[in-house]
Amino acid sequence: MTVKNNDTANTAKLRLPVVRDVSIVATLMVLGLYAGSAFLIPLTLALLINVLIIALSDRITSLTRVPVWLANIAGVTFVLAGLFVIMYILGSQATQFARSINTYEAQFDGAVNRIAGLIGSDVTSFIRDNLISIDMSYVARVLLGSATSLLNHFFLISLYVAFLMAERLAFRKKIQLAAGDPKTGAEFAAILDAITNSLQRYVGVKTFISLITAGISYSVFKVLGLEYAETWAVLTFALNFIPSIGSIIAVIFPAMIALVQFESVGPFLIIVLGCGTLQFMIGNFLDPAMLGRSLNMSTFLVILALTFWTTIWGLIGAFLSVPLTVCILIVFSHIPALRPIAILMSLDGRLTEDQKASAGST
Repeated sequence: MTVKNNDTANTAKLRLPVVRDVSIVATLMVLGLYAGSAFLIPLTLALLINVLIIALSDRITSLTRVPVWLANIAGVTFVLAGLFVIMYILGSQATQFARSINTYEAQFDGAVNRIAGLIGSDVTSFIRDNLISIDMSYVARVLLGSATSLLNHFFLISLYVAFLMAERLAFRKKIQLAAGDPKTGAEFAAILDAITNSLQRYVGVKTFISLITAGISYSVFKVLGLEYAETWAVLTFALNFIPSIGSIIAVIFPAMIALVQFESVGPFLIIVLGCGTLQFMIGNFLDPAMLGRSLNMSTFLVILALTFWTTIWGLIGAFLSVPLTVCILIVFSHIPALRPIAILMSLDGRLTEDQKASAGST
Protein backbone atom coordinates (compact mmCIF):
# COMPACT_ATOMS: atom_id res chain seq x y z
CA MET A 1 0.00 0.00 0.00
CA THR A 2 2.84 2.37 0.84
CA VAL A 3 4.59 1.60 -2.43
CA LYS A 4 1.38 2.28 -4.37
CA ASN A 5 0.89 5.62 -2.62
CA ASN A 6 4.49 6.61 -3.38
CA ASP A 7 3.99 5.72 -7.05
CA THR A 8 0.85 7.86 -7.16
CA ALA A 9 2.67 10.78 -5.56
CA ASN A 10 5.58 10.45 -7.98
CA THR A 11 3.17 10.33 -10.94
CA ALA A 12 1.47 13.50 -9.70
CA LYS A 13 4.82 15.23 -9.28
CA LEU A 14 5.83 14.19 -12.77
CA ARG A 15 2.59 15.44 -14.28
CA LEU A 16 2.63 18.87 -12.67
CA PRO A 17 5.84 20.01 -14.42
CA VAL A 18 4.45 18.70 -17.71
CA VAL A 19 1.24 20.69 -17.27
CA ARG A 20 3.24 23.76 -16.31
CA ASP A 21 5.58 23.47 -19.29
CA VAL A 22 2.73 22.82 -21.72
CA SER A 23 0.83 25.84 -20.36
CA ILE A 24 3.87 28.09 -20.76
CA VAL A 25 4.55 26.87 -24.28
CA ALA A 26 0.87 27.22 -25.26
CA THR A 27 0.71 30.77 -23.89
CA LEU A 28 3.87 31.77 -25.76
CA MET A 29 2.54 30.22 -28.96
CA VAL A 30 -0.76 32.13 -28.71
CA LEU A 31 1.10 35.38 -28.10
CA GLY A 32 3.39 34.60 -31.03
CA LEU A 33 0.43 33.88 -33.31
CA TYR A 34 -1.18 37.17 -32.36
CA ALA A 35 1.98 39.26 -32.60
CA GLY A 36 3.19 37.66 -35.83
CA SER A 37 -0.16 37.67 -37.65
CA ALA A 38 1.10 40.03 -40.38
CA PHE A 39 3.77 37.48 -41.33
CA LEU A 40 1.98 34.22 -40.50
CA ILE A 41 -1.35 34.84 -42.26
CA PRO A 42 0.10 35.21 -45.80
CA LEU A 43 2.39 32.23 -45.17
CA THR A 44 -0.50 30.06 -43.94
CA LEU A 45 -2.65 31.06 -46.91
CA ALA A 46 0.24 30.23 -49.23
CA LEU A 47 0.63 26.79 -47.66
CA LEU A 48 -3.08 26.01 -48.08
CA ILE A 49 -3.06 27.27 -51.66
CA ASN A 50 0.03 25.14 -52.26
CA VAL A 51 -1.85 22.09 -50.95
CA LEU A 52 -4.75 22.84 -53.32
CA ILE A 53 -2.38 23.27 -56.27
CA ILE A 54 -0.62 19.98 -55.51
CA ALA A 55 -3.98 18.17 -55.32
CA LEU A 56 -5.04 19.71 -58.63
CA SER A 57 -1.72 18.98 -60.37
CA ASP A 58 -1.75 15.37 -59.13
CA ARG A 59 -5.27 14.98 -60.50
CA ILE A 60 -4.20 16.46 -63.85
CA THR A 61 -1.24 14.07 -63.98
CA SER A 62 -3.39 11.02 -63.23
CA LEU A 63 -6.03 11.96 -65.82
CA THR A 64 -3.88 13.21 -68.70
CA ARG A 65 -0.47 11.59 -68.07
CA VAL A 66 1.28 14.90 -68.79
CA PRO A 67 4.70 15.58 -67.23
CA VAL A 68 4.72 16.63 -63.59
CA TRP A 69 6.24 20.04 -64.31
CA LEU A 70 3.54 20.83 -66.86
CA ALA A 71 0.80 19.74 -64.44
CA ASN A 72 2.33 21.95 -61.75
CA ILE A 73 2.34 24.96 -64.07
CA ALA A 74 -1.29 24.28 -65.03
CA GLY A 75 -2.30 23.95 -61.38
CA VAL A 76 -0.51 27.16 -60.35
CA THR A 77 -1.99 29.09 -63.28
CA PHE A 78 -5.55 27.87 -62.69
CA VAL A 79 -5.60 28.44 -58.92
CA LEU A 80 -3.86 31.83 -58.93
CA ALA A 81 -6.01 33.04 -61.83
CA GLY A 82 -9.13 32.05 -59.88
CA LEU A 83 -7.89 33.89 -56.80
CA PHE A 84 -7.10 36.97 -58.87
CA VAL A 85 -10.64 37.00 -60.29
CA ILE A 86 -12.05 36.78 -56.76
CA MET A 87 -9.81 39.62 -55.59
CA TYR A 88 -10.75 41.74 -58.60
CA ILE A 89 -14.49 41.31 -57.99
CA LEU A 90 -14.15 42.14 -54.32
CA GLY A 91 -11.90 45.09 -55.07
CA SER A 92 -14.28 46.62 -57.62
CA GLN A 93 -17.84 45.87 -56.55
CA ALA A 94 -17.24 45.71 -52.80
CA THR A 95 -15.84 49.25 -52.87
CA GLN A 96 -18.98 50.52 -54.61
CA PHE A 97 -21.18 48.69 -52.10
CA ALA A 98 -19.28 50.16 -49.15
CA ARG A 99 -19.83 53.64 -50.54
CA SER A 100 -23.58 53.12 -51.00
CA ILE A 101 -24.19 51.37 -47.68
CA ASN A 102 -25.60 54.52 -46.10
CA THR A 103 -28.31 54.61 -48.79
CA TYR A 104 -29.31 51.06 -47.93
CA GLU A 105 -29.40 51.91 -44.23
CA ALA A 106 -31.79 54.80 -44.89
CA GLN A 107 -34.13 52.57 -46.91
CA PHE A 108 -34.07 49.59 -44.58
CA ASP A 109 -36.69 50.92 -42.17
CA GLY A 110 -39.20 51.24 -44.98
CA ALA A 111 -38.31 47.79 -46.27
CA VAL A 112 -39.02 46.19 -42.90
CA ASN A 113 -42.57 47.53 -43.04
CA ARG A 114 -43.16 45.54 -46.23
CA ILE A 115 -42.85 42.25 -44.40
CA ALA A 116 -44.95 43.35 -41.41
CA GLY A 117 -48.00 41.66 -42.89
CA LEU A 118 -46.14 38.39 -43.35
CA ILE A 119 -44.51 37.89 -39.97
CA GLY A 120 -46.53 40.12 -37.64
CA SER A 121 -45.95 43.41 -35.92
CA ASP A 122 -44.14 41.92 -32.91
CA VAL A 123 -41.44 40.31 -35.04
CA THR A 124 -41.24 43.45 -37.17
CA SER A 125 -40.64 45.57 -34.06
CA PHE A 126 -37.90 43.17 -33.00
CA ILE A 127 -36.24 43.41 -36.42
CA ARG A 128 -36.50 47.20 -36.41
CA ASP A 129 -35.08 47.54 -32.90
CA ASN A 130 -32.19 45.11 -33.41
CA LEU A 131 -31.19 44.98 -37.07
CA ILE A 132 -31.51 48.69 -37.76
CA SER A 133 -29.29 49.41 -34.76
CA ILE A 134 -26.49 47.41 -36.41
CA ASP A 135 -23.83 49.66 -37.91
CA MET A 136 -23.87 48.22 -41.43
CA SER A 137 -21.19 50.62 -42.58
CA TYR A 138 -18.85 49.16 -39.96
CA VAL A 139 -19.65 45.62 -41.14
CA ALA A 140 -19.00 46.66 -44.73
CA ARG A 141 -15.71 48.28 -43.76
CA VAL A 142 -14.61 45.11 -41.96
CA LEU A 143 -15.41 42.94 -44.97
CA LEU A 144 -13.86 45.41 -47.38
CA GLY A 145 -10.78 45.74 -45.17
CA SER A 146 -10.29 41.97 -45.15
CA ALA A 147 -10.68 41.83 -48.93
CA THR A 148 -8.26 44.73 -49.39
CA SER A 149 -5.76 43.07 -47.06
CA LEU A 150 -5.90 39.86 -49.09
CA LEU A 151 -5.49 41.85 -52.30
CA ASN A 152 -2.44 43.64 -50.90
CA HIS A 153 -0.91 40.32 -49.89
CA PHE A 154 -1.76 38.60 -53.18
CA PHE A 155 1.68 39.19 -54.71
CA LEU A 156 3.44 38.00 -51.56
CA ILE A 157 1.25 34.90 -51.38
CA SER A 158 1.90 34.18 -55.05
CA LEU A 159 5.64 34.50 -54.44
CA TYR A 160 5.45 32.07 -51.51
CA VAL A 161 3.47 29.60 -53.63
CA ALA A 162 5.97 29.76 -56.48
CA PHE A 163 8.93 28.95 -54.23
CA LEU A 164 7.00 26.23 -52.38
CA MET A 165 6.18 24.53 -55.67
CA ALA A 166 9.78 24.89 -56.84
CA GLU A 167 11.03 23.09 -53.71
CA ARG A 168 8.25 20.51 -53.60
CA LEU A 169 10.41 17.51 -54.55
CA ALA A 170 13.53 18.61 -52.69
CA PHE A 171 11.67 19.27 -49.44
CA ARG A 172 11.13 15.61 -48.59
CA LYS A 173 14.81 14.82 -49.16
CA LYS A 174 15.81 17.71 -46.89
CA ILE A 175 13.56 16.34 -44.14
CA GLN A 176 15.26 12.96 -44.34
CA LEU A 177 18.68 14.61 -44.10
CA ALA A 178 17.65 16.92 -41.26
CA ALA A 179 16.13 14.08 -39.22
CA GLY A 180 19.50 12.35 -38.88
CA ASP A 181 18.26 8.75 -38.68
CA PRO A 182 15.81 6.91 -40.96
CA LYS A 183 13.28 6.20 -38.17
CA THR A 184 12.88 9.85 -37.21
CA GLY A 185 12.73 10.83 -40.87
CA ALA A 186 10.00 8.26 -41.47
CA GLU A 187 7.99 9.66 -38.54
CA PHE A 188 8.29 13.22 -39.88
CA ALA A 189 7.29 12.00 -43.34
CA ALA A 190 4.27 10.18 -41.90
CA ILE A 191 3.10 13.35 -40.12
CA LEU A 192 3.52 15.44 -43.25
CA ASP A 193 1.72 12.85 -45.39
CA ALA A 194 -1.20 12.70 -42.95
CA ILE A 195 -1.47 16.50 -42.84
CA THR A 196 -1.18 16.82 -46.61
CA ASN A 197 -3.79 14.12 -47.32
CA SER A 198 -6.29 15.57 -44.85
CA LEU A 199 -5.79 19.13 -46.06
CA GLN A 200 -5.97 18.11 -49.72
CA ARG A 201 -9.26 16.35 -49.10
CA TYR A 202 -10.71 19.19 -47.04
CA VAL A 203 -9.57 22.07 -49.25
CA GLY A 204 -10.43 20.24 -52.47
CA VAL A 205 -13.89 19.13 -51.36
CA LYS A 206 -14.79 22.45 -49.75
CA THR A 207 -13.64 24.33 -52.84
CA PHE A 208 -15.77 22.12 -55.08
CA ILE A 209 -18.83 22.39 -52.82
CA SER A 210 -18.39 26.14 -52.42
CA LEU A 211 -18.16 26.56 -56.21
CA ILE A 212 -21.43 24.66 -56.64
CA THR A 213 -23.15 26.74 -53.95
CA ALA A 214 -21.82 30.03 -55.31
CA GLY A 215 -22.74 29.09 -58.89
CA ILE A 216 -26.35 28.22 -58.04
CA SER A 217 -26.69 31.29 -55.80
CA TYR A 218 -25.26 33.53 -58.52
CA SER A 219 -27.80 32.20 -60.99
CA VAL A 220 -30.60 33.05 -58.55
CA PHE A 221 -29.18 36.54 -57.93
CA LYS A 222 -28.86 37.31 -61.65
CA VAL A 223 -32.38 36.07 -62.45
CA LEU A 224 -33.77 38.28 -59.70
CA GLY A 225 -31.64 41.23 -60.86
CA LEU A 226 -29.98 41.66 -57.47
CA GLU A 227 -27.38 44.41 -57.31
CA TYR A 228 -23.73 43.38 -56.81
CA ALA A 229 -24.62 39.77 -57.67
CA GLU A 230 -20.96 38.92 -58.36
CA THR A 231 -19.90 40.19 -54.94
CA TRP A 232 -22.56 38.12 -53.16
CA ALA A 233 -21.57 35.04 -55.18
CA VAL A 234 -17.90 35.48 -54.24
CA LEU A 235 -18.82 35.99 -50.58
CA THR A 236 -21.02 32.88 -50.74
CA PHE A 237 -18.03 30.93 -52.04
CA ALA A 238 -15.70 32.29 -49.35
CA LEU A 239 -18.13 32.15 -46.42
CA ASN A 240 -18.80 28.45 -47.00
CA PHE A 241 -15.29 27.82 -45.66
CA ILE A 242 -16.40 29.23 -42.29
CA PRO A 243 -18.03 26.37 -40.36
CA SER A 244 -21.58 26.61 -39.06
CA ILE A 245 -22.20 30.36 -39.31
CA GLY A 246 -20.66 31.06 -42.71
CA SER A 247 -23.58 29.69 -44.72
CA ILE A 248 -26.04 31.69 -42.60
CA ILE A 249 -24.19 34.94 -43.22
CA ALA A 250 -24.01 34.11 -46.95
CA VAL A 251 -27.83 34.17 -47.06
CA ILE A 252 -28.47 37.11 -44.73
CA PHE A 253 -26.52 39.78 -46.65
CA PRO A 254 -28.08 39.30 -50.13
CA ALA A 255 -31.51 38.81 -48.54
CA MET A 256 -31.26 42.16 -46.75
CA ILE A 257 -30.17 43.88 -49.98
CA ALA A 258 -33.11 42.29 -51.81
CA LEU A 259 -35.43 43.57 -49.10
CA VAL A 260 -34.22 47.11 -49.70
CA GLN A 261 -33.80 47.01 -53.47
CA PHE A 262 -37.15 45.54 -54.51
CA GLU A 263 -40.64 46.89 -53.79
CA SER A 264 -42.08 43.42 -53.16
CA VAL A 265 -40.98 40.78 -50.68
CA GLY A 266 -40.86 38.05 -53.35
CA PRO A 267 -37.12 38.26 -54.11
CA PHE A 268 -36.39 38.41 -50.37
CA LEU A 269 -38.38 35.21 -49.77
CA ILE A 270 -36.79 33.48 -52.78
CA ILE A 271 -33.29 34.18 -51.46
CA VAL A 272 -34.13 33.26 -47.86
CA LEU A 273 -36.06 30.09 -48.68
CA GLY A 274 -34.29 29.07 -51.89
CA CYS A 275 -30.67 29.84 -51.05
CA GLY A 276 -31.26 28.99 -47.39
CA THR A 277 -32.59 25.55 -48.34
CA LEU A 278 -29.65 25.08 -50.70
CA GLN A 279 -27.18 25.91 -47.94
CA PHE A 280 -28.99 23.58 -45.54
CA MET A 281 -29.05 20.67 -47.99
CA ILE A 282 -25.40 21.07 -48.96
CA GLY A 283 -24.21 21.64 -45.39
CA ASN A 284 -26.10 18.68 -43.92
CA PHE A 285 -26.03 16.12 -46.75
CA LEU A 286 -23.57 16.81 -49.58
CA ASP A 287 -20.77 18.18 -47.40
CA PRO A 288 -20.73 15.25 -44.91
CA ALA A 289 -21.16 12.72 -47.74
CA MET A 290 -18.11 14.01 -49.63
CA LEU A 291 -15.91 14.74 -46.64
CA GLY A 292 -17.06 11.67 -44.78
CA ARG A 293 -15.34 11.13 -41.45
CA SER A 294 -11.86 11.86 -42.78
CA LEU A 295 -11.47 14.94 -40.59
CA ASN A 296 -13.02 13.22 -37.55
CA MET A 297 -13.16 16.40 -35.47
CA SER A 298 -15.51 17.03 -32.58
CA THR A 299 -18.37 19.40 -33.43
CA PHE A 300 -17.67 21.35 -30.26
CA LEU A 301 -14.01 21.58 -31.28
CA VAL A 302 -15.03 23.09 -34.64
CA ILE A 303 -16.97 25.88 -32.90
CA LEU A 304 -14.18 26.36 -30.34
CA ALA A 305 -11.56 26.54 -33.09
CA LEU A 306 -13.70 29.04 -34.99
CA THR A 307 -13.89 31.28 -31.93
CA PHE A 308 -10.19 30.96 -31.11
CA TRP A 309 -8.78 31.63 -34.59
CA THR A 310 -11.23 34.47 -35.21
CA THR A 311 -10.07 36.08 -31.97
CA ILE A 312 -6.40 35.66 -32.92
CA TRP A 313 -6.46 36.43 -36.67
CA GLY A 314 -9.83 38.08 -37.26
CA LEU A 315 -12.03 37.20 -40.23
CA ILE A 316 -9.22 35.39 -42.07
CA GLY A 317 -8.73 33.24 -38.97
CA ALA A 318 -12.36 32.11 -39.32
CA PHE A 319 -11.62 30.84 -42.84
CA LEU A 320 -8.49 29.02 -41.66
CA SER A 321 -9.91 27.62 -38.40
CA VAL A 322 -10.70 24.10 -39.61
CA PRO A 323 -7.50 23.48 -41.66
CA LEU A 324 -5.28 24.76 -38.86
CA THR A 325 -7.08 22.66 -36.25
CA VAL A 326 -6.78 19.58 -38.49
CA CYS A 327 -3.00 20.11 -38.59
CA ILE A 328 -2.85 20.44 -34.79
CA LEU A 329 -4.92 17.28 -34.29
CA ILE A 330 -2.71 15.24 -36.63
CA VAL A 331 0.52 16.47 -35.03
CA PHE A 332 -0.83 15.71 -31.54
CA SER A 333 -1.89 12.21 -32.64
CA HIS A 334 1.73 11.40 -33.62
CA ILE A 335 3.24 12.61 -30.33
CA PRO A 336 2.71 10.05 -27.52
CA ALA A 337 2.58 12.67 -24.74
CA LEU A 338 -0.10 14.68 -26.61
CA ARG A 339 -2.05 11.75 -28.01
CA PRO A 340 -4.72 11.89 -25.21
CA ILE A 341 -5.46 15.50 -26.25
CA ALA A 342 -5.84 14.39 -29.87
CA ILE A 343 -8.32 11.71 -28.77
CA LEU A 344 -10.36 14.33 -26.91
CA MET A 345 -10.27 16.57 -30.00
CA SER A 346 -11.55 13.79 -32.26
CA LEU A 347 -15.20 13.04 -32.92
CA ASP A 348 -15.34 9.41 -31.76
CA GLY A 349 -11.98 8.92 -30.05
CA ARG A 350 -10.51 7.07 -33.03
CA LEU A 351 -7.57 8.67 -34.78
CA THR A 352 -6.62 8.30 -38.42
CA GLU A 353 -3.95 5.69 -37.91
CA ASP A 354 -6.28 3.72 -35.63
CA GLN A 355 -8.92 3.64 -38.36
CA LYS A 356 -6.31 2.49 -40.91
CA ALA A 357 -5.08 -0.22 -38.54
CA SER A 358 -8.60 -1.54 -37.91
CA ALA A 359 -9.36 -1.43 -41.65
CA GLY A 360 -6.16 -3.33 -42.38
CA SER A 361 -6.95 -5.99 -39.79
CA THR A 362 -10.39 -6.59 -41.28
